[in-house]
Amino acid sequence: MNTINWKNAILAGIAGTLLLDLFGLVMTGQWWDIPAILGAKTGLGMGYGVAAHYGNGILLAVLYAGIAPSLWGPNWLRPFIFITAQTVALVWLFMFPLLGAGVAGLNLGAMTPFGSLLRHLVFSIPFIFIINKNLFERIR
Repeated sequence: MNTINWKNAILAGIAGTLLLDLFGLVMTGQWWDIPAILGAKTGLGMGYGVAAHYGNGILLAVLYAGIAPSLWGPNWLRPFIFITAQTVALVWLFMFPLLGAGVAGLNLGAMTPFGSLLRHLVFSIPFIFIINKNLFERIR
């Protein structure tokens, strides 16, 4: 029976969220744009926005760690499958409309869906190396 390695899942969630933020800085020129939006929309400030943003990243990593053995494909592909489904269902169809950005964030521009998916794919890279740490032994 597979169990979640909580330490690795939490570490992967933090590392992935940091990568998402760094990649967002490169794409938009803004640091912590997502925490700023979360803090402003809730009225709870930047501290809450950062905590919610990184907490969400950890939660997604824990969810991935729990279902990864059930996903289709090789270990290196599973994080990308998971995060693509998560981005479409939870970001494009839930979060963006909730924030007033429309389905897939299209009210913000035609490139928003592409940019959000790309950022989330970068977010999932640590899942390969931290949660699926035995990947390279399986390839050999």
